[in-house]
Amino acid sequence: MKAFPAAWVFGFFLGTASVVVAEEHDPQSPSTAAAFVQAYCIECHGSDSAEGEREFDSFSLPLTTEQQLISADEMIDQVTLKIMPPEDAEQPTDEERVDFVSQLRQEIEHTRDRFESSGGRTVMRRLSNREYENTLATLFDRRVDTLGLTADFPKDTTSHHMDTIGESLVTSGFLLDQHFQAASRLVEARLGKPAVEPQSWHFTDNFRQYEELTGAHRTVFKFEFLCLYEQPNTDTRQGGYGHIEDFLEGVPVSGLYDIEVNAQAMHRDTHYAAEIFRIDFSEPFQLAVVPGDATKGHIHYPQAIEPILGTAIVPDDQPEWLSFRVWLEAGQTPRFIFPNGPYESRASVIETNRKYKDEFENPKVGVSRTSLLREGELPHIKIGEIKVRGPLAEPGGSKEEVAVFGKDGFQEDNALEQLFAFGQRAFRRPLNDADRARIEAIYQTRLSEQAAPRQAALDTLKMMLCSPSFLYLSEITAEDDHELLPYDLAARLSYALWAAPPDERLVEAAESGRLTDPAELRSQIQRLLADERSSEFVNGFLDSWLNLRDIGNLPPPRKAASEYYAENLPESMKEETRLFFRDLLRENGSATNFLDSDYTFVDKKLAKLYQLPERDSLRLADGFQRVSLTDNKQRGGLLGMASVLTVSANGVDTSPVTRGVWVLENVLGITPPPPPDEVPALDSNVSGAKTIREKLEKHREDKTCAVCHRNIDPLGFALETFDPIGRWRTKYPKSKFKNVAAKVDPSGSLPSGETYQDFSGFKAVLFENRREPFVRNLIETLLTYATGRHMEPLDQSEIDRILDRVKADDYGLQSIVEEVLASDIFRSR
Repeated sequence: MKAFPAAWVFGFFLGTASVVVAEEHDPQSPSTAAAFVQAYCIECHGSDSAEGEREFDSFSLPLTTEQQLISADEMIDQVTLKIMPPEDAEQPTDEERVDFVSQLRQEIEHTRDRFESSGGRTVMRRLSNREYENTLATLFDRRVDTLGLTADFPKDTTSHHMDTIGESLVTSGFLLDQHFQAASRLVEARLGKPAVEPQSWHFTDNFRQYEELTGAHRTVFKFEFLCLYEQPNTDTRQGGYGHIEDFLEGVPVSGLYDIEVNAQAMHRDTHYAAEIFRIDFSEPFQLAVVPGDATKGHIHYPQAIEPILGTAIVPDDQPEWLSFRVWLEAGQTPRFIFPNGPYESRASVIETNRKYKDEFENPKVGVSRTSLLREGELPHIKIGEIKVRGPLAEPGGSKEEVAVFGKDGFQEDNALEQLFAFGQRAFRRPLNDADRARIEAIYQTRLSEQAAPRQAALDTLKMMLCSPSFLYLSEITAEDDHELLPYDLAARLSYALWAAPPDERLVEAAESGRLTDPAELRSQIQRLLADERSSEFVNGFLDSWLNLRDIGNLPPPRKAASEYYAENLPESMKEETRLFFRDLLRENGSATNFLDSDYTFVDKKLAKLYQLPERDSLRLADGFQRVSLTDNKQRGGLLGMASVLTVSANGVDTSPVTRGVWVLENVLGITPPPPPDEVPALDSNVSGAKTIREKLEKHREDKTCAVCHRNIDPLGFALETFDPIGRWRTKYPKSKFKNVAAKVDPSGSLPSGETYQDFSGFKAVLFENRREPFVRNLIETLLTYATGRHMEPLDQSEIDRILDRVKADDYGLQSIVEEVLASDIFRSR
C-alpha cells in the first residue's frame, strides 16, 4: 500500500471536517464506525453545534473524497490520543476505541488505493538521473561521470524508495533547462573540442600543500615533495588530496592522458602504535587518481565530481614510477588520494606527539609536524615527480565520434542520414516523418544562421537529447492496445535489466517482430541477465527494494564507529548484498536464502566487522570471497547483513520499532499505518532505568497503540543484537549517568503465537512460516520496479500465477525474474 503524502495531509488539516458516506466495506460490521460517532461525537459535532467546524451528522463509510480522508486521519489521531471524546464526556471502552481505529485505518487504505490507482497502466515516465547518465554513456560509448552532468539536477523523487515510478518522475522547467545545459556540455566536450596536439608536462617541485601542512613542507621539503597523510573521507581535511600547484588550469581539452607518478610508501613499518592511525599496516599503501577543478572549490578538499580514475600499489623500499591512463575533462587537473591511508592526519600528529615526544629533540615544547617529518616515522605516501602527457590520439577516431557518426566520422554530405541514425538509437524506436522533419528543420536553421555543417550537426544533437522522445520512455503503442509493441517492449526490458537503451540484438528482435513471441522474449531475458551490464539491475533494484541508496544518509558518530569511515564500510556493506543477489541470480538459487543462508560474501573489512575467522587470512587484494556461515548463528540472510542493519537504524542508536517496520515492509510486504500525527516519536535511548523493551511495553498499555505495535515490535526485537552499523552485541552501550550496560533481550512472540529466543530462532520462524509471503512480496516489488508503477488489486491474480510457477522451481531467483519479465503485467501498456 502506498502511504498518503504527509505534505498533502497537512495542507488540508485545518479544513472543515464534514464526512459524507454510504456504507462500510465489511458487510458483517457495516456500522461500527458510524455507531461510535453517533455515541461519542455527535453531541459536540452535530449539525447544530459542529465544534471546531467539524460536523459528523452525515458520517458513514466508505470515504469518497480527499477531504473525508483527511477527516478520518484526524479522527484516528484524536481517538488514539484519547483527546476525544473530552474528559467530561462519556468515554468509550478500549475495545470500542480499537475497533473504531482499526475500521477507519482499513477504510483509509481502501480509499487511498482508489485515489492513487493508475488503472493498471504505467504512466509515461522520464528517465531517472541514473538512467539518463547510463543512456548517454551508452550512446557516446564513454563514461560520463567525469562531467557530473546531473550534479545540479533536482534529486529524483522516489515512491516507496523506488526511483522508477512514472508518476513520481516529474519534469519542471528548471530540470528541462538543466537537461539542455548537460547536453550542451557533453556534446561540446566530447565532439566539439578543438584538435590539439599531445603535450607533455613534467613537475618536480613547487608541490605546495595548504593550511597547516604549508609551514612544515616549506621547512623540511622546500616544496620538493607532494605527500599524502590521510584518506580522503575525514573531518579535518589535512593531507587527503595531493594536487599539482603548477597545473591548476588543468588539461586543455577532454581526452585520454597518461600520468606517471614517482612515489614511495613511507614508514609502513613505523614503530608507532597502529591504533593511532586506524589502518592495517599489513596492507600495502594504495595511490589513486581523481579529477579536480580549481574553479569548483578548494582543490585540497572533496569536490562534487571526483570518480576514481585509476589505482596502484605504492612500493615500500624505494621510489618507483607508477603509470595511469585516465580520462580528464577540459579544465580538470589530476589529484592524488590515499584510499587506505590513516584516518585523520591531525589526530595522528597529536596522538604521536603525546605518546612519543621523548624520542625527539627538545620534547618539552612538544613535537611539531616539522619535527615529525624530519625525525619521525609518520606513515605517508611521498611523491617526487609527476609527468602528464596528452590528449592521446585514439586509432580510428574517438569513441564518441564513432558512436555518434560511424566509423568514418562526420560526413557533411551525409549529415542528415547520420543524425537520423543517431536519433533512432536515442529515441529507441524507428523515426517517423515528424521526427525526421524536426531534426532536418533544426539542422537547416543552424546552417542558415551561418553555422559550419559540423557545428550545425552538433547543435542538432543537443536538441535531440532534450526531446521528450529521448528523455521519456514514450511508448508508441496505442492507448487502446493492451500489449506493448515490440520496440516499446525492448525499451522496457533493457531499462529494467540494464538501465540503458536496447543493444543491436534486442533492436533486431524488435524490428523482426520476434520479441513478442514468448520463447524469444525469454531468450532475450536470459541473455540480458547473463551480460555484465545486468549489474545495473542488481544495484538499482537493491537500492529500491532494500533502500540501500540511503546508507550513509544518517552516519554514526565518528568516535563511536571510526571503522565505518576509516575503512569506507558503506561500500563494502552494499557490495556484500549485491554479490549475494548476483550469486542467487546466476545459480538460480532459492530466494528463501534471503531469509536465512549458510554463506555470504565478505572482504577483509567486513570479515573484521563480523568477527569471522577469515579476518586473519583475507587480504584487501583478495576482494570479496564467499565464506561459510554453517556454524555461525550471528549472520546469514539479509537480516544478518550490515547493509540492512545500517539502513534500518538511524546512525546513532537502534529501535525495534524502526527495524520492525523495515522487516514488515521490505520482507513481508505489509505497510503499517503511520502513527497518529500528535503522538511523539518513541525515545529509543536505553540510558537510565528502562530498556527500550520496557519503554515499548509501557507504550503498548494503550490498546490503540498496541494494535500496531503488537505486529511491529516482535519483528525488531531479534535485531537488537546488532548495533547501528551491524556489529554483534549482547549489551547496549553504557549510560552517561550509570556505569551499567543493559542486556539485550532478543526474544519475542509474534501475534500468530510463534515464539523465538534469539536472532537465529527468529530467522527460523521466517524461513519456515513466512517463505511464501516473502517471495510474493519480492515478485510484487520486482514488477513495480520493472514496470514503473505500483501493483494494484487487479494485478494480484497474475502475481498469484507467477508465485505458483516459481514455487515448483523452489523459488529460484532467476526463475522469479524471468517469470516477472515474461508476465502479462510486464508486457502490458
